Amino acid sequence: MLILITYDVDTTTKTGEKRLRKVAKECVNYGQRVQNSVFECLITEAQFIGLKATLATIINNTTDSIRFYFLGNNWQRRIEKLGKETSYDPTETLII
Repeated sequence: MLILITYDVDTTTKTGEKRLRKVAKECVNYGQRVQNSVFECLITEAQFIGLKATLATIINNTTDSIRFYFLGNNWQRRIEKLGKETSYDPTETLII
């Protein structure tokens, strides 16, 4: 399933900046950044449960927020783009 993850981390303090980097780093482990605080993650339900639990330990529940949008297995038909393409197709072979 494809999940879109968006987050807003309060960076008015040094600890907030550190949380922001940790959230981004964790999301990179599961998907690709498509905008500054937006990630597309093609993951299983078990991976999502683990990712969500890890993110919950990182954020400050009173100042930060993370939203998960479930696009499901038919996600190719649900995404429309305008402008510069900044992502890759996660179902195709990626050579690094």
